[in-house]
Amino acid sequence: MDYQNILTEVDGGIQTITINRPDKLNALNRQTIQEIGAAMRAAESNPAVQVIILTGSGSKAFVAGADISEFSSYTQEQGMDLAQKGHDVFNSIEQLGKPVIAAVNGFALGGGCELAMACHIRVASDNAKFGQPEVKLGLIPGYGGTQRLVHLIGKTKATELLMTADMIGSEEALQLGLVNHVVSQDQLMSKCREIAEKIIKQAPLAIASIIRCVNASHGPDGFSKEVNEFGKCFITEDFKEGAGAFLEKRAPSFKGK
Repeated sequence: MDYQNILTEVDGGIQTITINRPDKLNALNRQTIQEIGAAMRAAESNPAVQVIILTGSGSKAFVAGADISEFSSYTQEQGMDLAQKGHDVFNSIEQLGKPVIAAVNGFALGGGCELAMACHIRVASDNAKFGQPEVKLGLIPGYGGTQRLVHLIGKTKATELLMTADMIGSEEALQLGLVNHVVSQDQLMSKCREIAEKIIKQAPLAIASIIRCVNASHGPDGFSKEVNEFGKCFITEDFKEGAGAFLEKRAPSFKGK
């Protein structure tokens, strides 16, 4: 597929997807969201890809928000359709069978914060800023922000940020559990690749099971999902290889089977 607003590259089992609208601070319009979704689906089905890194072009922004000019005159029905399409793509990222790491370089506001939260791991540059400023426009977050922010940092602080539109820096985001690591901007991609390379050494089917179990933790069936996924691991070739390698005191060679 030919993309207009994103760039993709595969290197060593890692696919990098870069949102490439630097003149708009990588703001999300409908086409960009659709392209992100298409690139994620393509990466999931590509056997050469084991981990995905999502980032924004330039040094100022991961994604500075949604493209407000695109929906400033929407009706209620159009607004609901916009939110549903965003939910569809962001949910698909969260539920992807391969890990997605957000490399947050600069502003992650509104839809950008929501996009980062849909990823499985978040690494922020030291100049990153996070926030959900939609109330300034008379809106609320529409791509899952009211839900994922609560899950990640707790109801009390999430409610404050959602109501005040305050931005927080990368260090506060780290303290709140919104991001996994904070590094200098020139170390951002190398840190993400370091994490990705650790994941690549593990059993791919087990990694996919972990994603499903962690996602299930939001609902009432998380424990039963873990029991089921644990049992399924026993019939994989990867488990036989992992157990054999442990007993033989050697490094495993997983095949994702």
